[in-house]
Amino acid sequence: MLNEREIESCYLGQFIPVHYHHNMLMDQNRMHAFKCAIDHVVFPGAKVLELGGGTGVLSFFAAQKADKVYCVEFNPDLVQEARRFLAQNARGDRVEVIHADAFDYLPPEPVDVVICEMIHVGMLREKQVDVIEAFKQRYFERFGGPLPMFIPEAVLMAVQPLQKDYNFEGYVAPIIQFEETTVFQSGTVQLGQPVIYSVLDFTTAVDPMIGFDGQLLIEQAGELNALRFITKNVLSVVQERGSTIDWLNHYMCLPLAQPLRVEEGDIVQLSFRYRAGGSIPSLQASIRAEVVHSAACLPQVAFA
Repeated sequence: MLNEREIESCYLGQFIPVHYHHNMLMDQNRMHAFKCAIDHVVFPGAKVLELGGGTGVLSFFAAQKADKVYCVEFNPDLVQEARRFLAQNARGDRVEVIHADAFDYLPPEPVDVVICEMIHVGMLREKQVDVIEAFKQRYFERFGGPLPMFIPEAVLMAVQPLQKDYNFEGYVAPIIQFEETTVFQSGTVQLGQPVIYSVLDFTTAVDPMIGFDGQLLIEQAGELNALRFITKNVLSVVQERGSTIDWLNHYMCLPLAQPLRVEEGDIVQLSFRYRAGGSIPSLQASIRAEVVHSAACLPQVAFA
């Protein structure tokens, strides 16, 4: 019998199917960004821990410089995949793949770098925040400070008002959509600029409750019927160049249950609140949007 946490993990994405991890290997933006960040942060002779190793590719990147990499994965199918792939790659023998729960695991020695890629748009579904915060507490209790470096170092999240075309060959269906960040989205009108609603810095304590109560400026008239959620992962800060190595998740567009007619110059009061690692419906249920300033001065309220 599965316990409560295991049941929640199955539902929220901790047991992502193996073929989905294979697809992540083909995501060139993700792969290149993590490879660059790991190469920048990991130094020769380092000890590295990866929490949620998947196919083992990020541990492989780390092993090109590190002396030892502990790669922790809870899904037994992926444990087998990672071991199989690493055996075929140079320096794969520096990676120890461990079948364990990232919520509980501690390495047998202090480490210099921790890699954790349990990242969903908006920090939903997957348990990135909970896993890292639990790790920090265990690590301090066992080894004291300082904490290792984290990849990613931080996450920035923004929300943007949209008008989306939900007509599919005559069939109207307001659905959740995930969009590639580099592809033009036909049928999508950006009604305003993105507004940052949360910044998570993993070098400090992270509050698992994420929320926003702010305003969006409408720059183009239309029907506000969706919100685009944008998640930018700061994988590493390159201080010597004054730059960062970043990775953008696919955009997530959530439909509003009751669209709002908006005009250029309108101000929309928007609020929502959810827990990191929670479900997408939990975010949707909390969304409130209201036009608080318009030429018509007729407030509208949308619930999603």
